[in-house]
Amino acid sequence: MPKNLNDTIIRAYNGEETEYIPAWFMRQAGRSQPEYRELKEKYSLFEITHQPELCAYVTRLPVEHYGVDAAILYKDIMSPLPSLGVDVEIKAGIGPVIHNPIRNIQDVESLGEINPSADVPYVLDTIRLLTEEQLEVPLIGFSGAPFTLASYMIEGGPSKNYSKTKALMYREPETWFALMDKLADMIITYVEAQVEAGAKAIQIFDSWVGALNAADYRVFIKPVMTRIFSELRKQQVPLIIFGVGARHLLLEWNDLPVDVIGLDWRTSITEARKMGVTKVVQGNLDPTILLTPWETIENRTKAILDEGLQHGKYVFNLGHGVTPDIKPATLQQLTKLIHEYSKR
Repeated sequence: MPKNLNDTIIRAYNGEETEYIPAWFMRQAGRSQPEYRELKEKYSLFEITHQPELCAYVTRLPVEHYGVDAAILYKDIMSPLPSLGVDVEIKAGIGPVIHNPIRNIQDVESLGEINPSADVPYVLDTIRLLTEEQLEVPLIGFSGAPFTLASYMIEGGPSKNYSKTKALMYREPETWFALMDKLADMIITYVEAQVEAGAKAIQIFDSWVGALNAADYRVFIKPVMTRIFSELRKQQVPLIIFGVGARHLLLEWNDLPVDVIGLDWRTSITEARKMGVTKVVQGNLDPTILLTPWETIENRTKAILDEGLQHGKYVFNLGHGVTPDIKPATLQQLTKLIHEYSKR
């Protein structure tokens, strides 16, 4: 690492004791920042990510404004899918819309492979620009996980119950596992390229896998996640897994070759430890708390930090992403509180 890099969060991810509890916030890049909103009036998400200098600017803004201990690359989990032949569009107010959803084994077999340097050079250029010239904190790269990516590819967009996804999984396991393998190959190649370009940690978002019960997770998901993380371990960077509403899967995740488990606000650090989670944990203030008076924010944050300090092996984050109505000044004040309150 460069000598001027603040590596506090990497040491925390590796389970080491640090001078203070490091912090970053999911979806910290953009969202509520006025500078970002101005850009969004001119450019779409995909247009921003295709321009490395602009994308780097959005990525580093929260580091400069909030004082967080890591940057997370500004992009979407959909970013690599067009290279596989997925026709995806990000629609305002809706989210990702897939115009050629997966319906059968032929659709899976028609999917291509990713060549990062040819298919997503702008992503790699953004990472290099940030890590070689602009950032003094580590950059976190990321990818969606197979179930979460598959849910969009099968449903055709966001879903509340993932009925088409689960039905395909149960009805045509051969098709399902073929899709998992295709996505695993893409994720491994994509993430390896991010690390080679300069990413210092990787978060895998399995945002919607909580829709499955633990028994089905063990059969349909855990083998492919084990393969992905086993391959990515060779990159020798911290590996993080995160999902929403996945309390029942925490021990399954604890078995995976990951370094860090992200908690949403539904499960406290103390509860996770009592359940048997031994990995470093990351989380888990409910983002909605940041819309309440500062006294409430302070009390809730201190309670979480107390748990983190008591149990150790902890990095502060939100239990899900920053929402557009959260004030940037609140996030700046929150980071200051975390650092000052947790100083050893």
